[in-house]
Amino acid sequence: MNFKKLLFLIISAMIISSCSKDPITNSVISEKNLDLQLLEAYKEGVLSLEAGDVLYAAKKFNEAETLYPQSEWAPKSSLMAAYSYYSQDYYLDSIAELTRFKKVYPKHKDLDYANYLLGICYYEQIVDEKKDLNSIKKAKDQFISLINNYPNSEYATDAEYKIDYINEILASKEMYIGRYYFNKKKWIPAINRFRNVIDDYYTSVYVEEALYRLVEIYYTLGLEQEAQKYAFTLGYNYKSSKWYEKSYEIFNKSYKIKKFNKNKKENSILNKVKSLIN
Repeated sequence: MNFKKLLFLIISAMIISSCSKDPITNSVISEKNLDLQLLEAYKEGVLSLEAGDVLYAAKKFNEAETLYPQSEWAPKSSLMAAYSYYSQDYYLDSIAELTRFKKVYPKHKDLDYANYLLGICYYEQIVDEKKDLNSIKKAKDQFISLINNYPNSEYATDAEYKIDYINEILASKEMYIGRYYFNKKKWIPAINRFRNVIDDYYTSVYVEEALYRLVEIYYTLGLEQEAQKYAFTLGYNYKSSKWYEKSYEIFNKSYKIKKFNKNKKENSILNKVKSLIN
């Protein structure tokens, strides 16, 4: 089951569970009954969404909301309109709908879902960390807001996972720029970028390399005490890291990094097996 279908099932379940409690008053003249008109528009929206006509579905959900703005169906319709746009990657339309939902219904019980879906709309626009960071940062802000305001929400755990992934992307961006400055021998901006990785994204996989790069820069600048400080931090936290071994080589030029001889190990294992057979 793909992610968008799962989201659809979640929001449908929320709506169906609450709708089952709503009494429907039948009327002979359905055209003049706002309740029935709203339900007809909503039902048509659901059928259109299931058929894949998401633009018409969103239009019908908006129509249902407009017909009876004071009813509890109005915010549900707005959320469904937002989901309709999202389901076919009309992210800007979905973002606009969700932003409006938050303003019009600031105390609605499904506001956590609205914040989550808003974060997802930005999250799924993340393409390349070397390009525009706008979507990445907005996605992170939305997920942080969700966790802070709705820590017990069923969406909070997934938001945390997505923040971890976003932090990896942002750390990668800092490393990419830091390496560029390093290659250009622009030491101060390079130091700033590598420090950002250590200070802001300390759980990322790039921390080890960032520490090593600082050792390398400070040693190049003749600031051996600073270089040793970062080498010690690297060794204390990541003693088995290849980056720690490389930093050790900076201070000891005669030190050679040990290389793993795969063939030798395979041959020794093979010989051991042979000896057992013989």
